[in-house]
Amino acid sequence: MKQGYIQVYTGDGKGKTTAALGVSIRSLVAGHRVYFAQFIKGLQTGELSLSESFPAFTIVQYGKGRFIDGKPEESDIIAAGKGLAVCAEVLRSGEYDLVVLDEVNVALCYGLLELSDVLIALTGRAPHVDVICTGRYAPAELIEKADLVTEMKKIKHYYAAGVRARRGIEF
Repeated sequence: MKQGYIQVYTGDGKGKTTAALGVSIRSLVAGHRVYFAQFIKGLQTGELSLSESFPAFTIVQYGKGRFIDGKPEESDIIAAGKGLAVCAEVLRSGEYDLVVLDEVNVALCYGLLELSDVLIALTGRAPHVDVICTGRYAPAELIEKADLVTEMKKIKHYYAAGVRARRGIEF
């Protein structure tokens, strides 16, 4: 049986979710099953249609589709908690070869999830399951637990010039 690893993609640069989607597609074409959990996000994004082309790709959003500015609402915390409970079971089951916890670092930063609960879910995963945790603000304890950590660093972004997120590129 193969050994699964924990990867973390963090930093203030663009490309964390995109990188996780790239690994997901690579995994799918290798014949693996992928579970892609999106914390925070709850809007229509391009990746939601991937399951139409890849039946082995499951994507679920555990967010309300709004930017959390300041203190999260109780409903944000409940949605994230339910999502983590499902993901913990998915990780434990071993049914999927790759599990992506997209924006889980942001959910931790805003207090939607407890770090101890995320670490328990990661520790309890089936040994062959690879996990990718994305989002800015990855906590030091998660970075320490991870086997691979990549930091996306923003050098320049057209958003600063007023360019809004574009369908098919940013979402």
